[in-house]
Amino acid sequence: MGDFTQKSVVKSAVRKLTSPIADFTAFNALVQDVLDNNPWGCTAYESAGVAKPAVEKSKEAYAAAIAYENAEAKQVGKIPVRAPTMAAVNTTVTQITGNTAITTAMGSGVSASRDSSEDTFSCTLKCHASNGELYSVTFKRDSVSLSSYEADSIRTGLEAWADTVAILA
Repeated sequence: MGDFTQKSVVKSAVRKLTSPIADFTAFNALVQDVLDNNPWGCTAYESAGVAKPAVEKSKEAYAAAIAYENAEAKQVGKIPVRAPTMAAVNTTVTQITGNTAITTAMGSGVSASRDSSEDTFSCTLKCHASNGELYSVTFKRDSVSLSSYEADSIRTGLEAWADTVAILA
């Protein structure tokens, strides 16, 4: 019986942010800047006969929380909201916080509000390095993760770029 032979060394790295990204607007601007300006020098490529961009979104996730508080500012209920886009989260939050039947069910004198400190957002970018490697960069509110890379130059390039982006400190 044959043995498995290692073909590559796939690495991952994480940068924890000293402060979470403030809000979705700043998060979205960061991701869009990477997509528009390709700061890592990625290259377009072809896969199964289909042209692929140098950098593209491969996965997104967004969430928020609605808190219900009584007159003494005590939280009496909470509804989490998850959706494929932040626009969908925002629409859902508006619909739920405006629903008097839900608010009434939470109790007398209760009010509903979005707890934006609990907003979460995540976007994974699929990137094609000039050396031919495919790797992923995942942006979250509190971290940036690099995965599935082999060449250390990919990590050092991402680190050098992140050092120039204030919200990624």
